[in-house]
Parts: sequence; structure tokens; C-alpha cells
Amino acid sequence: MHFQNSIDNHSTITPDDSSVFTDKAKSGKIRPWQERKIDSVSYSELLFILEFKKAERVRDCGVILQFQASDTGHLKLYKAWFCKSKLCSLCNWRRAMKHSAQSKKVITEVMKRKLSCRWLFFTFTVKNVYDGEELNKSLADMAKGFGRMVRYKKIDKNLIGFMRTTEVTVNKKDNSYNQHIHAMMCFESSYFKGKENYLTHKDWQAFWKKAMKLDYDPNVFVTAIKSKISSGQDKQAIEDAVNETAKYSVKSEDYLTDDEERNLQIVKDLEEGLFRKRLISYGGLLKEIHKELNLDDAEDGDLIQVDGEDEEKEDAAYTVTAMWNWNRQNYYIKND
Repeated sequence: MHFQNSIDNHSTITPDDSSVFTDKAKSGKIRPWQERKIDSVSYSELLFILEFKKAERVRDCGVILQFQASDTGHLKLYKAWFCKSKLCSLCNWRRAMKHSAQSKKVITEVMKRKLSCRWLFFTFTVKNVYDGEELNKSLADMAKGFGRMVRYKKIDKNLIGFMRTTEVTVNKKDNSYNQHIHAMMCFESSYFKGKENYLTHKDWQAFWKKAMKLDYDPNVFVTAIKSKISSGQDKQAIEDAVNETAKYSVKSEDYLTDDEERNLQIVKDLEEGLFRKRLISYGGLLKEIHKELNLDDAEDGDLIQVDGEDEEKEDAAYTVTAMWNWNRQNYYIKND
């Protein structure tokens, strides 16, 4: 997909244009650079108040964006600096696009090699927690628990591979934190054949409870995904599941509200809870293919080349530079 920029809905940017930077995809959808940067700046201001050392680094995230333009007017981001903080809205947007694009490549290759494979989409939950220390421990326990669960014999014998992400949301009523795992898991077709292979919802709930060593029955949601390559409808079902799995791990609207005191506490808790946590992982054949395709780390890797931009082969005719204007709170095209 191209980055295509225009002054309005009809004209394409030329090297001499000087105005508000508007980034359009081929579909006509405007990419939300301004909105994401505004949220990122607001987040950095909270970090400054909390005296986090990375506050300045977050503030400077994506201040200058440089694009290569083809003679058709299509643009491709080729130079920028991103802070990669887990709460930065700008980085989370890029990260989600990258994870989605990578996952679709991996899943396409899996389905070529495993024509009869079946996909299940899961959400694994545990009880809410109320502060950063509890959140940090819970996230660590969930990662270990998921790893234990997929190694259980009855699961492992039909499991081809998986990809999982961890999401944290904030309960607006009591400001508690709901941490849960989204996972797409790929199974041999034998999974659905016979009681010795098939796992019911209660089975999955029991396995998750056991893996997490819980004294209560956790909520587990399971959906079977139709996955015949020949069906456009089934392809869409897989794409929807990928997008759900690859969405933002933390949403900025949870900590950028009208209540600054609340925002400060939530950012403090989330920073502590997410510290040094892996929120994206692959396993089994999906992990092998991710490595074979030479895909870099979607979580901590390059956030410039995302969504297949690196695959475009058009020659660059000129460059376009967009700079953040702090007073006007928007990106403007810089004249060289």
C-alpha cells in the first residue's frame, strides 16, 4: 500500500507545495498522523509531570517524517525516528499495522503448507488488578501460563502453531486493569475428529485455569474461524481475526481523559505493569515461518517499513518532508 499525499481530495503534492500535510492511502483513507502525534504529545506531558526520563524521547517521536515520492505521486516513508514506548499512540499505530501485515504473510504461508489446517481465535482472561505492581506480576504470570498451556499433551498433539498478543484495558467504573490474551491458534484438521482430539469450551477453561494455577473459573472465549483459501468470505474471517489479534495493546483513550489526576495514575501503573514485557509472540510453525521470511521484531523492530511499504518498487522522483508544528499541532510540508 502506498502513502499518497494531497493538498485536498483532488491534487497531488508536488515538491513546491507548502501546506498542511495530508497522508492518503490508495483507498482514499486519510492516515491519522496528526491525531496520533497529538496523543503522543499529551502522553509525553504526563511523563514529564511523573518525572520519567523518557518523557523527552516520547515528545520528540515522529517530529520529522521524510517520504520518497514516485513520479505518480505515491509516497513511502523512508526516514523517521520513533520512541517505541508501549504507550505512545504514534508507535502503537505503526506497530499494529506492522504486526497485522506480518501476520497475514505468515498465515498465508501456513495455509499453503497446511491446506487442511483449522484456525481458532481465543481470548484468555484473568481477574482485574488495581495497580502497576499487580499488573506487572499478572502479565508475567499470563505469559508463563500460556506457554505451559500450549505444551499440554492434548493441545500440543494437534497444534501447528500460534500467534498471541496481550491487551490491557482500563475499567472506567473502578479504574482497575483488565489484562487478557488474544490468540490465533492453528490446528491439524484431526482436532475436530473424535473426543480424544476435540476440546470443548469447558476443556479450554479448565486448561487455562490449570496453567494459570487459579482458584476460580476464568473467562475463556473461543471462536472457530472458517479458513478455506478459495473462499473470499473465509479469507475475510481470518483477516478480521488477525486484525483483532494485532490491535493496540493499550488504547490512548484509556489514559488521555479530562481527568488529569486519573490519567497520571493510570500512566504510572501502566508504565510499571508493562515494563520489559513481551506483548507479541509466535509459536510453532508460525514462529518458524516468521523467521524464514526474515521478518523483524514487530514489537521492538523498525517502525518505518510497515504494511508492505518496503515492497513497493517505484523509483523515487523526489522527497517530501513533513515537520510537526508545535504551535499549530499539525504536520506541515517543509520546502527545501
